[in-house]
Amino acid sequence: MSDETTRRARVSAAGLYVPLLLGAIVTVTLGVYGSVHTPTGISVNVAGFSGPQTVKVWLASGAALLALVQLVSAFAMWGKFGANTPSWIGPLHRWSGRIAFLLTVPVAVHCLYALGFATYDTRTLAHSLLGCFFFGAFTVKMLSLPKRGLPGWTLPLLGGAVFTLLIGLWLTSSFWYFTTIGVRF
Repeated sequence: MSDETTRRARVSAAGLYVPLLLGAIVTVTLGVYGSVHTPTGISVNVAGFSGPQTVKVWLASGAALLALVQLVSAFAMWGKFGANTPSWIGPLHRWSGRIAFLLTVPVAVHCLYALGFATYDTRTLAHSLLGCFFFGAFTVKMLSLPKRGLPGWTLPLLGGAVFTLLIGLWLTSSFWYFTTIGVRF
């Protein structure tokens, strides 16, 4: 690699400094708030569900399902299924991501307000850490999207991190709930 190519790579990667800093601030802020806030044990409930926990489980499951749509549509947009990508894949990717994120917001509110940053066993500690990192990584990805000139690996790496963190959250909450308590509404 020439010196000029190396310099350009550094300059383009420097565009990630602000998103990374803000993502770190989001991650730490959520962790600190969850640690110092006294959990209330209750949060907003939705009619038709047996309780706040089942609301959280099903909203998180919806977000995880949409994350799978995000993964497949991202592969399609990056040409991993061939060159003939339908024109509706981009809008599907954007809207499934928006809806998935919106589904995670009441879940995060419930977790932070009603439960706090839990450390009483490995699963809940992992879940608390994954939640904080998910919203930090999501912040970095969203702030990086409009930036031009970033290295080609940036969006796949950030999208993969957001996907992995969300699936980790689902495994440590909804999957655990379904396999331990059962499927309820």
